[in-house]
Amino acid sequence: MTAVRHHIQFEKMHGLGNDFVVIDARGRESGLSEALIKAIAHRHFGVGFDQLAVIEAAQDADAHLVFYNADGSTSAACGNATRCISRKLLDESGQSDLVLTTARGTLKAKEAGNGLVAVNMGHPQLHWHEIPLAREMDTLELPIEGTPTATGMGNPHCTFFVEDAEKVDLETLGAKLEHHPLYPERTNVQFASLLGENHLRMRVWERGVGPTLASGSSSCATAVAAARRGLTGRQVQIDLDGGTLHIDWADDGVWMTGETMHVFSGVLTVDFVEASQ
Repeated sequence: MTAVRHHIQFEKMHGLGNDFVVIDARGRESGLSEALIKAIAHRHFGVGFDQLAVIEAAQDADAHLVFYNADGSTSAACGNATRCISRKLLDESGQSDLVLTTARGTLKAKEAGNGLVAVNMGHPQLHWHEIPLAREMDTLELPIEGTPTATGMGNPHCTFFVEDAEKVDLETLGAKLEHHPLYPERTNVQFASLLGENHLRMRVWERGVGPTLASGSSSCATAVAAARRGLTGRQVQIDLDGGTLHIDWADDGVWMTGETMHVFSGVLTVDFVEASQ
């Protein structure tokens, strides 16, 4: 019997330039392999993305989300992708709030007015074994030059507070620190500087991706780290290369609010899918 050849429908979205390919697999198989994910991620030979997100059906939630990095590895959390998908699902359903499940756990999303979406990324992980780190230590100031703060948001983060984030050699330091031996699962790396009261400028090296214009989980981790170190309160504005996010470390978790954009919908051709498997 001849194998059925298939194409794959997708949507391209971004949150402040942090861009995603989103595949709606509710009611069907996504058809993805690690090789195909890497092929889609290529910005010349594929579509290009920082993360790929798959929407799956869920019994006790509005949807289940699965995230992949551009190198084919998985990520338990992706805040900006969660906001983008939440915008799609809110518009489809007419609801004002959602319940989503991820490898990070159950997350809530809601309308925030003026087209904005707010997502609760859950409680931060502050203990060394939760993040995880390689051994027991104080997560507020790690024994790394620059004494960064470690935070887990379903994925590991390493946040440096510097005088001027603009002057940091992000590509050199980010690539090196992602693979620091204190982080057995690698880490996202942030460099943040204080611009004013409860106002931060941040640049991001994303694990498995590289420099990115924005990162939701990194913004949440940086806000938590800044509050823990007494640099800000628990509600902060974070200016990233791609735009601004507002973070609120509330009693029920870390809420992230910002803009989203659906850029286009497309189809991965049968030839592309088969050549990339």
